[in-house]
Amino acid sequence: MALKARALYNFQSENKEEISIQENEELVIFSENSLDGWLQGQNSRGETGLFPASYVEILRSRSGSSYTDCSSSPAGSPRHDSFYTATPNPGISYQGSFEDDDDDDWDDWDDACTVVEEPRSAPGTNGHPSPNLQYPTAYGHHQHTGYRPKPALERQDSMSSSKRGSVVGRNLNRFSCFVRSGVEAFILGDVPLMSKIAEVYCIEMGSKGPQWRANPHPFICSVEDPTKQTKFKGIKSYISYKLTPSNINSPVYRRYKHFDWLYNRLLHKFTVISVPHLPEKQATGRFEEDFIEKRKRRLILWMDHMTSHPVLSQYEGFQHFLCCRDEKQWKLGKRRAEKDEMVGASFLLTIQIPTEHQDLQDVEDRVDTFKAFSKKMEDSVLQLTNVASELVRKHVGGFRKEFQKLGNAFQAISHSFYMDPPYSSDALNNAISHTGKTYETVGEMFAEQPNNDLFLMLDTLSLYQGLLSNFPDIIHLQKGAFAKVKESQRMSDEGRMDQEEADGIRKRCRVVGFALQAEMN
Repeated sequence: MALKARALYNFQSENKEEISIQENEELVIFSENSLDGWLQGQNSRGETGLFPASYVEILRSRSGSSYTDCSSSPAGSPRHDSFYTATPNPGISYQGSFEDDDDDDWDDWDDACTVVEEPRSAPGTNGHPSPNLQYPTAYGHHQHTGYRPKPALERQDSMSSSKRGSVVGRNLNRFSCFVRSGVEAFILGDVPLMSKIAEVYCIEMGSKGPQWRANPHPFICSVEDPTKQTKFKGIKSYISYKLTPSNINSPVYRRYKHFDWLYNRLLHKFTVISVPHLPEKQATGRFEEDFIEKRKRRLILWMDHMTSHPVLSQYEGFQHFLCCRDEKQWKLGKRRAEKDEMVGASFLLTIQIPTEHQDLQDVEDRVDTFKAFSKKMEDSVLQLTNVASELVRKHVGGFRKEFQKLGNAFQAISHSFYMDPPYSSDALNNAISHTGKTYETVGEMFAEQPNNDLFLMLDTLSLYQGLLSNFPDIIHLQKGAFAKVKESQRMSDEGRMDQEEADGIRKRCRVVGFALQAEMN
């Protein structure tokens, strides 16, 4: 069914499958289900084609008022929807959510904030594992942030854009994460330089190669006391968690959807960093004790990784999430994080790399080795997860039931002996009954054993599964950068490109390479 929409930003088509749209232009959307962050529709000039989903708002009416609905890249698990604020970057995917409490208004955030849903269909890639039987759809699907040029700012290179466009070819596949993440634009020098960059993330050479410079103010943060809260006189219920950062030692209380908002900000900003996944969501049983305890354990692991990462731990949005207690300041900080310009490809401008020379071929070989390792480890983690999950199922199900049956059988023997009083022996009957009860106790011990080992191991495996599954897309960005370097050098050798421009591409590729190696370490 065709829907009416309005363009939020200007978009210039780059191939025959796309159409150009102008800010505030009225559009017709043929389907609100996006394809890798792109919608198909018709502009006011009658042209039909594709344009970024996050560049438009779909106009609907609800109880006489309109609200914004922006679609983005369908990805991750088909069982998850996502909530996020509209941003001018195509190709962004967010972790899903279909919890009932996420459908309410965000009055504890910002009444003016737009919350939208996103359908999901494709299997996970950058940052998200494929579903498995025991832990299906534990995480959504992350595709890297798109880049929207800002022509008023200074370009990285002095060459004119017309010359650039005629010299270095751009990827024909405009749907690849190398293009949509903005890394292609960064490598080609098309990401505008900011007049002032307030944040800087340094990479230094360590004993095992490039590494992120450590956070000068390290800290940890506890996650405790999940508590059921209500609002609207009990109509809405949710779980809040007590967070206590060690650097301020003052607790704040956050809901899961607040974690979800932070997670989306992290995906939006850090192009070449493996952002840890949040624990999975589920539609029913959200307030059951086992689920709440499992989520708390995994949020603790997530928080431990976040606070130990040299870059993520210093992110202003993360610090705001952990420290802000005032509602007014919370909304201001939330808006500031959502308006952050140093995201996606622009984040690469904040990275300072060492002066040491690295041969690009050596870097590529190292990346290939890591790629093989991470793929093997990811497969092994998935295999161990499946085996351990099956064993948990047997412990709490099959083993427990079998020992209960055995115990009941012994009890039946004991009861039968009581039916012949002249020859019954209380000592023997009590011994048989005790044996039956002991077997029943053994069954309960089997059911409780996963709490002591397997559940904790599965929690850790889940975190690693998410971190490892991020790397294929991140490595793809580096491979794309390598290809541009080789292409530019070949064109320079043929006299079709200035050596200065080829050197600029190589220099920017070094930034991506150092960042990937630091994240590998």
